[in-house]
Amino acid sequence: MESKIKTVVPIYVSLVLIWALTPLAIVWSVAEIPKLWSLMLRFCLAAPVIALVLVVLKVRLPLTRTALHSYLAGSFSLVVSQTFTYLATGYLSSGMIALMFGFAPIVAGLIAYLLYRHRLSGIQWLGMAVAIVGLYTNTMADEAARLDTVGLVLMFSAIFTYAISIFWVKHINARIPPIAQASGSIFVSTLISFCFLPFIWAEMPQAMPGARSMMAIGYLVIASSVLGMFCYFNLMQKISATTLSLATVLTPMLAIGFGILLNDEPFKINIVIGTALVITGLLLYFYRDLTALRAKQ
Repeated sequence: MESKIKTVVPIYVSLVLIWALTPLAIVWSVAEIPKLWSLMLRFCLAAPVIALVLVVLKVRLPLTRTALHSYLAGSFSLVVSQTFTYLATGYLSSGMIALMFGFAPIVAGLIAYLLYRHRLSGIQWLGMAVAIVGLYTNTMADEAARLDTVGLVLMFSAIFTYAISIFWVKHINARIPPIAQASGSIFVSTLISFCFLPFIWAEMPQAMPGARSMMAIGYLVIASSVLGMFCYFNLMQKISATTLSLATVLTPMLAIGFGILLNDEPFKINIVIGTALVITGLLLYFYRDLTALRAKQ
């Protein structure tokens, strides 16, 4: 048991750090490159890296009709969700983007409640309410809140698409290895990203971006797309889904700190209060799962 903990903890910490820095990397990557060009470049670079990994690890990529359908479903949590996220960078800070993604488990819970009549406890409803109040505190208390409305809509679209993709993949139930599912979804995402070309061709970058933008794109390809994927699926096999989901509670705190320290994002008291409320709401939402997890130890 002790050896398992020693193995899991470094991977878990790595995943949280990767996720916490990803929103900032996205913001930096679009600073000198049009948003959708940056997104397409990310997947075009990630695809050959993933292909090389599959060859090195000797992982076979199933190409059955069901597997292809599952890859398509999985791509919605990647390229489609990320499209909304990249567009939202024009309206929201990197910390706010990370904070919004903390709502992913709540949105997934609501979808399960509406589509599958999955019962939600009173404390989960309370957690949702507290998190929403926290989000309101973070945005509507600001004089520029009206400018953020578009960003909020884009981020909720990203979160909703991400959650729907999870249910879609589970419904297909292709029964393929997680690494194959992730890799296939990245390949399909790359193909889908080429559909942007007719709409963004006129915005093609005419010069190489600066070092910071290139570093951010490299981080998104290697860390967020490859290392993050391996950490996520490695942990999925070793710890409970609830424990893994709690990474979304830890990520916003770090992401907001990184944004303030590395990107000169404003530090305001309403951001501190709002973030604390959102995290409190998420902890309330996970309270039953945390209690059950503690009882097993």
